[in-house]
Amino acid sequence: MKSMTGFGQANCRFAGYIVQMDLKSVNHRYCEVNVRIPREYMKVEDLLKKTVQQHLKRGRADLFVTIERNAEASRIVELNWPLAEEFQAAAEQLATRFGLKSSLDVRDFMAIPDLITFKETALVTDEEFQNELVACAEEAVLKLTQMRESEGAHLSMDIEQRIETMNRYLEQSYQLAPQVVQHYAGKLRARIQEMHQQPILDEARIAMEVALLADRSNIDEELVRLQSHIQQCNQLISEVEPIGRKFDFLLQEMNREVNTIGSKANHAELTTIVVEMKAEMEKLREQIQNIE
Repeated sequence: MKSMTGFGQANCRFAGYIVQMDLKSVNHRYCEVNVRIPREYMKVEDLLKKTVQQHLKRGRADLFVTIERNAEASRIVELNWPLAEEFQAAAEQLATRFGLKSSLDVRDFMAIPDLITFKETALVTDEEFQNELVACAEEAVLKLTQMRESEGAHLSMDIEQRIETMNRYLEQSYQLAPQVVQHYAGKLRARIQEMHQQPILDEARIAMEVALLADRSNIDEELVRLQSHIQQCNQLISEVEPIGRKFDFLLQEMNREVNTIGSKANHAELTTIVVEMKAEMEKLREQIQNIE
């Protein structure tokens, strides 16, 4: 069992690059990955997104990528020769027209905007660059997964305890189920006696009507289905594949059965158990929202 929340960080250095990746994930119904990367490296955004998606099944993940060039990176100086030549020609035209002496020196040329640019040389190919970034992203995902597994182990323990509590409530409900019908039948007979204020004339007819009405309060089928759902929950906990959606579906079915039991069983003690089960399922729902 894995949680959907976690954090992983990875750092790497290669060919004059310093890279840091921070990956965090939170709850989400589906798998959604967003990559934040400097604009000049946008071409590798999709590759990093696919790398993260290969390891996650559910959750919203945000990958923050920082890429810097260190002092060891090679740089070359480039001169804009056409611009310098145009500047020289313009100076000579001015000197000729106004009878001036041309006295241009290096300082004059150095003052020209954009005459000199610094260009970083590529110490790695595009493929090598992408491979290094992918390896860094996989390290971040590995650390994220480890944290999600660690939190998932704690969630698993808590969920197992709550399912065991549901089992105890289920056993108590099984013991009370026969009393529910008898209790309801007794209340019906008492109510009929009060209405007539005299001995019941047709005992067989009254008994049949009471039995039909009391049968509506029978909760055996709901208890059997609830027991089946709880058993499936126990089986899901040990599965390797993501179980969050299946667990959420089972919890909805369990909630439906418990609500039906509460509406059919007009019994004070069983009603108390139903309230406790609903409270326990609400706690289960909160935990299940964190499961991948």
